[in-house]
Amino acid sequence: MSGHSKWATTKYRKGAQDKARAKLFAKLIRQVEVAAREGGGDVSANATLRTMYHKARDASVPIDTIDRAIKRGTGELEGVRYEAVNYEGYAPCGVAVIVETLTDNRNRTGADVRNLFTRNGGSLAEPGAVSWQFERKGVVVVSGGDEDKIMEVATDAGAEDMTQDGDRFVITSAPNDLHAVRTALEEAGLTIESADLSLEPTATVPVADEADAKKVLRLLEAIDEHDDVQGVHANYDIADEVLAAFYS
Repeated sequence: MSGHSKWATTKYRKGAQDKARAKLFAKLIRQVEVAAREGGGDVSANATLRTMYHKARDASVPIDTIDRAIKRGTGELEGVRYEAVNYEGYAPCGVAVIVETLTDNRNRTGADVRNLFTRNGGSLAEPGAVSWQFERKGVVVVSGGDEDKIMEVATDAGAEDMTQDGDRFVITSAPNDLHAVRTALEEAGLTIESADLSLEPTATVPVADEADAKKVLRLLEAIDEHDDVQGVHANYDIADEVLAAFYS
């Protein structure tokens, strides 16, 4: 398997996000709750819930906190009802952006997201304007290990592609194969750094000028800080050293 890894365009942002532990917990709990409401509270039968459960555990969210979120989702406990709403738009330099939110007030969140785009040099677009430029994929990141072994295990489990990023190996699969790939890698004794569903761009937009790159990253950072935002996906291609400097 070979190909260009989109991980290099997101790894620094992910590292910066993970520092905000309390905010991360709140987002993960909301994702678990919505997955349980939409597909039921049985982790073994609900693939989306299973993915969100593992994602929360990877971030060290306590099991009892996750269990309560599942019960709120299934109606066993009272709680605020959230709905998933996606927004599409453009950052500076024509970079396509998809914003995934879970909200209890669609009008408030929509107005906030529009304002964030406008204030940071971007523009909100109509539904479908940029989503065709992305594909939903399962992404597993393995820390360390033997490349040949990882490739063999991942391929046998249904992975589509694998790329190396320093001492990490980034494995992509169809969304439905994410759990099988993760499980196979864990059973092979490999260290899973993260496993999640992601929107991966089918093509990227080069942003070579450092000043322009900072404008793009400021917009994405501002949107990502909103409490209702669960994920921000963009098709920029920015040099690693610029990303590292911005998030250092």
